[in-house]
Amino acid sequence: MAGLLCHRPGLPAHLCYRLRRHTGRKGERRSLGESDHIHLLDGAHHLLKAPPIVVWDRLSTHIPKTMKALVAEREWLTVVLLPGYAPELNPVEGLWAHIKRSLANLAARALSELETLLRRRRKALQYRHGILGGFLAGTGLALDRPN
Repeated sequence: MAGLLCHRPGLPAHLCYRLRRHTGRKGERRSLGESDHIHLLDGAHHLLKAPPIVVWDRLSTHIPKTMKALVAEREWLTVVLLPGYAPELNPVEGLWAHIKRSLANLAARALSELETLLRRRRKALQYRHGILGGFLAGTGLALDRPN
């Protein structure tokens, strides 16, 4: 899973996300790659109808040359990297912790059941703008455009 908490001044926070199901096929990537992340950013740009400023952690798919080239192709995109290990500055970490707590004591019988439940939990959070805003505010980061 990959997610973005989006903020536009004067509007409620939004959640954008992408889910990839790993089927275990030979040669299949186990996680989301650069193209998945860039599609997520393109979707956020479309949703916000504004050029986003993305604050990224240093996940291995966020920092390679391939991703830098994909970002450079998008004039509207500004990327700011967080320090090496700073989960307290990443609002999505709080979001994932919240979702994981809601799955406590779950004994899914199949991967599809877990996937369905995750989609429902994320969908429910999409409309809880106060909670999403709380994850953003909890980082202490300024939500204004940098100079």
